[in-house]
Amino acid sequence: MCSRPVAEASPAPIPFTVIGGFLGAGKTTLLNRWLARADALRIAVLVNDFGAINIDAGLVAQAGSDAIALSNGCVCCAIGDDLSAALAKVLAAQPCFDAVVVEASGVSDPWRIAQYALAEPQLQLQAVLLLVDAAALAQHLADPLLIDSLTRPLAHADLVLLNHADRASAADLQTARAWVRADAQRRERHAPPIIETTQADLPLALLADRLYTPHGGGLGMRPADHGAQFQAWQQQPAGTFDEARLRAWLRALPPGVLRLKGWLPLADGRWLAVQWAGRHASFKRLATAPASGAALVAIGLAGQLPAAALGAGLQGCLQQNDG
Repeated sequence: MCSRPVAEASPAPIPFTVIGGFLGAGKTTLLNRWLARADALRIAVLVNDFGAINIDAGLVAQAGSDAIALSNGCVCCAIGDDLSAALAKVLAAQPCFDAVVVEASGVSDPWRIAQYALAEPQLQLQAVLLLVDAAALAQHLADPLLIDSLTRPLAHADLVLLNHADRASAADLQTARAWVRADAQRRERHAPPIIETTQADLPLALLADRLYTPHGGGLGMRPADHGAQFQAWQQQPAGTFDEARLRAWLRALPPGVLRLKGWLPLADGRWLAVQWAGRHASFKRLATAPASGAALVAIGLAGQLPAAALGAGLQGCLQQNDG
């Protein structure tokens, strides 16, 4: 079993991200970008087969029968039809990987893959990313045989990337946005955040917790490579919190939050680690107080992160005698 030393004094699960999207949407391009930018971050990438992804030759250190070892410590593995066996090997690796990324095939439902992380304590579902070829979507939707394969993954997408935005017309982009919102309305839920990308240029900020780096005094954190695309909100709150209120608040966060993590003290003296990734909340009691003290950080797309609502919601989770 992989053992990871962390400040919380308990094993930290490995962030798990699923990338979905129809054929030609840009999944391979996104994976190569992330692998090229990994630096000291060790990423395990699992794909259906090596024919589904062409790893940049400059990154390859050694190619074996079922795995490609990269020069930066990352690895790309063929999973075939047995994802559980491939994940078992990843989780047993030493040193531990910092993140696991699985590429869903172009016609599969990424949510089925995401459920592995929900069932495995050593994994933390980070996000389900859905890439859409914005330039070709209207044409694809005109084919009745493709509609289900295109639409089904929207149900659980945490972030939708309208890729090939440079090749798409204004009408194409408007059609794509309307399609995402109409699907959410039909399902009676919030539409996932949408970002336009060219050549799948999405920063690593949402991939692994190690990308949150200290700055200034105290614990303040920010996504290390978010650039102008992302916005961060951070708090070091005083007082103690009601666990039931925290759980209810996190399960009903306002739209615009992509990632949230923190440690908060409860009224009974214990601490609660909270995680939110796109649409998925998780909670964990901590055996000891974190060295950093109370802290909460959230990330969203620039201009879309509801900072005021987050502050008010957190305030509402305080014990009555603390508020």
